[in-house]
Order: sequence, then structure tokens, then C-alpha cells
Amino acid sequence: MKAVIPAAGFGTRFLPATKSQPKEMLPVFDKPTIQYVVEEAVASGIDDILIVTGRGKRSIEDHFDRSMELEATLKNADKCDRLKIVQDITGLADICYVRQREQNGLGDAIACAEKHIGSEPFAVLLGDSITKGPTPCTKQLIDVYNKYQKSAISLEAVPQDKIERYGIIKGSSVENNIYKIDKLVEKPPADKAPSNLAIMGRYVLTPDIFDKIRETEAGVGGEIQLTDALQKLDAIYGVAFEGKTYDIGNRLEWLKTSIEFAMASEDGDELRQYLKTFID
Repeated sequence: MKAVIPAAGFGTRFLPATKSQPKEMLPVFDKPTIQYVVEEAVASGIDDILIVTGRGKRSIEDHFDRSMELEATLKNADKCDRLKIVQDITGLADICYVRQREQNGLGDAIACAEKHIGSEPFAVLLGDSITKGPTPCTKQLIDVYNKYQKSAISLEAVPQDKIERYGIIKGSSVENNIYKIDKLVEKPPADKAPSNLAIMGRYVLTPDIFDKIRETEAGVGGEIQLTDALQKLDAIYGVAFEGKTYDIGNRLEWLKTSIEFAMASEDGDELRQYLKTFID
């Protein structure tokens, strides 16, 4: 199975930090966000990845490409541990790139991948979210697709005050943590939402989604919304992800995620002591 990572957005909520660098390249502790996403795809058994980029996203390509000068410098300085880190990034997967010519929504971004994907099911991992769990989120979706032979999307229960940030589903439980979806609503007001189960940025889609995107008119924000195209599929399943999704789409959540990941690292104790100086 191939994977598509949409990473063409401007990242306006992070300005001025994203004026000249992609939001997907903002570091979460010690790695850029998009590297975590690629690593999830690889951990799910995928080694053929298409990243949908846009103008000003060249640093994403550079990050996953070789840097001969850097490798030579590290080798000459006998910094073997750092050299391995750099070389491992390059060898993660076969990564290709295509540009979304204009900002026209997530549905349009995924449509850019049609020639690369062909007529096979494929995974979609949003480039500005990170997941963590005992089994990679995308692998859980692949398992559900293999069982039902239908598209599957990741779900997570969200608090009432955050419902309007997400696409929300209406569905019925078919087994533990798996739902047959009847309806999807893009960013509804909390009092009109059919549930608190939100679509969380991971999908395994059947290739007929490309036809559905072509049939979809502009929706919320005047853009081609993937949620609207998903509703046209004959069947779709939702998986309440066993783990946690980190939405890196705004500054505060990005900062919280960086702190949480740092606290779980070998530097955690030192950071904890430092933070206490502010809390106390």
C-alpha cells in the first residue's frame, strides 16, 4: 500500500514562524513534525510515499534527501551517532513529491495523488498531526480495511469545546472501537454535532475516492473538502484509535506536544526541574 501526505498548506496560524518555512518542518522536540508522520507510515508497513507540497516547501524535500557535505563533515569529525541519524532519515522510504498548484482544500490535495496511486487503496496521513499508540494508527486502519474491504478513517472522542474544529461522524458500532459511518459533518457547532467522534487525520481510502472528489463542489471555506467526498462513498468505517493524536495545527498544541515528547526523553528530568521554577 502507498501513502499520501498532504503538506501544501500555508500554516497561517503559525505566522510569522511559517513565513519562510513549512509548518510541517516545525520541530516537535528534536524532529520536524513531518518526520514523525513518515515514520508512522513506515512503521505501518508502507515504503512508497507521495508528499503533496506547494510553493515554499522545498525544505521538506531537502530534509529527506542526502546531504553529502553534512555527512562528510560528521564522518570526518568522528560523530558516528549523528551521522547515523542523518543517514537513517534518507533511508526511511521511497518518497516522491507533487505540487498542489493552488490552495483548494484537502480533497483537491489528495486528487493530486491520483496518477501516483492508480487503482489501489492507499493511506492518507495529514502532515500536521502526530499519533502515538501501541500499534501505529495507520496500521490499525489498514487492518480494518483488510477485514471489511472498505475505506476506514481514524476517530477520537473530543471535548465539547473542540467539536467545531473537526469533521464529526454519525454512526453505529459494529464491534469494539469500530463504527459503520452514516454521516460526516465538517466543523459543526457543538450543539448540532451528531456525536463527539472527530476525524483525526488518518485515512485508508479506496481509489474510487478520486471520482467522488471530482463530483464534489466547493464546501466550507470555498474549498473542496475531503469530508464531503467521503460521504459519497458506498461505505466507510471509523476506527476509534487506540492511542493519542497530537494536532500540531496551532501554536499552543504544538508547544504542548513538544513539552510532552521532551518529558518522555532522556532530558525529561532536567526539563521537569526547569518547569518547576515557573510553576512554584
